[in-house]
Amino acid sequence: MGKYILKRVAMAIVTIWAIITITFFLMHAVPGDPFSKEGGKMPKVVYENLVKQYGLDKPLSEQYVIYLKNVAKFDFGRSMKSDVETVNQMIKRGFPVSARLGLQALCISLILGPLLGTFAAINQNKAADYVATVIAIIGVSVPSFVLGALFIQITATYFKGFPIGGWGSFKHTILPSLALSLMTLAYMARLMRSTMLEVLNQDYIKTARSKGIANKVVIFKHAVRNAILPIISSLGTSATNLLVGSFVIEKIFGIPGLGMFFVTSINNRDYPLIMGTTIFYSSILVFMILIVDILYMIIDPRIKLADGGE
Repeated sequence: MGKYILKRVAMAIVTIWAIITITFFLMHAVPGDPFSKEGGKMPKVVYENLVKQYGLDKPLSEQYVIYLKNVAKFDFGRSMKSDVETVNQMIKRGFPVSARLGLQALCISLILGPLLGTFAAINQNKAADYVATVIAIIGVSVPSFVLGALFIQITATYFKGFPIGGWGSFKHTILPSLALSLMTLAYMARLMRSTMLEVLNQDYIKTARSKGIANKVVIFKHAVRNAILPIISSLGTSATNLLVGSFVIEKIFGIPGLGMFFVTSINNRDYPLIMGTTIFYSSILVFMILIVDILYMIIDPRIKLADGGE
């Protein structure tokens, strides 16, 4: 177990380094700099001082080494477009908002997705199965920003007084959480349905039923435990997408989360903020995948470790 975890941690570190390197050089490969749009409007001396202040006048290789050293100290630098906050401070301020929204959406998906998929599987080719399938298809096919706009329209029309934007009380989080969760919920429901159908046809399930074990016990104690494994294996990516991939929903509902900073940094070509948010996003994704790999190994004892043990 220890060797397996150490190996996975080492792979995670290498992955993050690769992401930093690729993002850094791709970002600098784009012609111009963060001040190029303003270069014609400001005095040349001011423009040159800004470029020098942020080290953009140094060779690219030297900039890369300096940035790696700073990242090793968990210092993402100062935003080129903000005079009052560092990138670390902006992440610290925006991430809790995005995290709360993402966690609520994840809880909705984890509860309703597998339940909907299980319900569809045990009622295969019946009306309940068709209804669940249609809901799942709509959730996967319709973008979250369309659902968000639809929720706002319905709420504003039929539930006047209910908050449809902004950030404050728990009520403000309900609509964006639902809009954000539906795609992941639908994906989990479809995945759970297909794997549940396979598990229900396995010999050990048929044997358990032949022994007279109650159907509810067979389904929820034996079948669900194995059918839910693919959902667990995809949980890392799903959780990360919900935690930090809500910038469209944040824009629609006027939520001051980290996603708004990310969009702004791209539009402004704010190198430190682009790099900081990208590394932060990537680190969460890699960490979640690491946790899921370990959980998957614990839940399914058939998985072989790198050293050949179980």
